[in-house]
Amino acid sequence: HTPMYFLLSNLALVDICFTSTTVPKMLQNIFSPTKAISYMSCLAQAYFFICFAAMENFLLALMAYDRYVAICHPFRYPMILTRVLCVQMVALCHVLSHLHALLHTFLMGRLVFCADNRIPHFFCDLYPLMKLSCSSTHLNTLMIHTEGVIVINGALAFIIASYACITSVVLRSPSAKDKWRAFSTCGSHLTVVALFYGTLTGVYFQPLTSYSVGKGRILTVMHTVVTPMLNPIIYRIKT
Repeated sequence: HTPMYFLLSNLALVDICFTSTTVPKMLQNIFSPTKAISYMSCLAQAYFFICFAAMENFLLALMAYDRYVAICHPFRYPMILTRVLCVQMVALCHVLSHLHALLHTFLMGRLVFCADNRIPHFFCDLYPLMKLSCSSTHLNTLMIHTEGVIVINGALAFIIASYACITSVVLRSPSAKDKWRAFSTCGSHLTVVALFYGTLTGVYFQPLTSYSVGKGRILTVMHTVVTPMLNPIIYRIKT
């Protein structure tokens, strides 16, 4: 269980950082008469939001691999998922997440804002900022729908492939008790995956022209506040 708990501790840390990026400023705006944020602070908030969202995305993929090795290769589990390998994989996730965030923040920084400076959102999210820009956002949208889709859907495809292998192995087991025990160990992870990717897809994988601010705010609250809050509860029920 050590690799899974190592990944869970990293997921918990990422969730804390993820909510800390947006919630404190949101609470300040609720109770303060001046609801303002500087341009550089806005870009910094966008950077860390994207970074921690990507980090959670990669960690969920690593946790799916952990379940795959534990169920499909149980006797080789300690030899495959060594402490060194786990640290290396998490470190790689951090590097990829920061590069991903740096790309989208750099593209956001090159936009020109010359008219309305009121963000119709509770934090500096990509789509609301792009809708305020009076310069072309074609490159930003293109990168979200190409590089962003590759990062998100690549991890999601890896998760689906891992569970396809798990399902194939479990269904060959003659014991119904063994099947239930194997699937029950994956229930928590699958629930978190459904919550995370369901809300993420609803917010970002759509054309900028069809983006609804009202719907986006609701889905983003689910994505940035509710899902990280539910993660410890879900994993406490069954890990």
